[in-house]
Amino acid sequence: MTGDAARGTAVRAPLYQVKAELFRALAHPARIRILELLGDRGHSAGELAREIGIEPAHLSQQMAVLRRTNLVVAHKEGTSVHYALADPQLADLLRIARDILTASLAGQADLLADLRATTPPS
Repeated sequence: MTGDAARGTAVRAPLYQVKAELFRALAHPARIRILELLGDRGHSAGELAREIGIEPAHLSQQMAVLRRTNLVVAHKEGTSVHYALADPQLADLLRIARDILTASLAGQADLLADLRATTPPS
């Protein structure tokens, strides 16, 4: 062994890199929808698959990404696996993203209305 590993010190990734990993984990429509649903309350895997309309195998893949990045926690209840947000602030993050998108789209709607108002009739 050489370097930091040999000295027993961990090499830490810069914060911007860790943030990029977080946003990569969020960069899938099914994962966003899962997190939105979990922001309301915990759900079983079966409930999530039905609500989102995806196959259990696909849900399992998406949940693995969310678990690996510590965005969700899982626990077994009988034969079912139940999921919850690891941090309630994730629901806030998704609400803020929605607010940003709403403001952006409102601005685009205003621009479109201005364009239509200034376009000479054909």
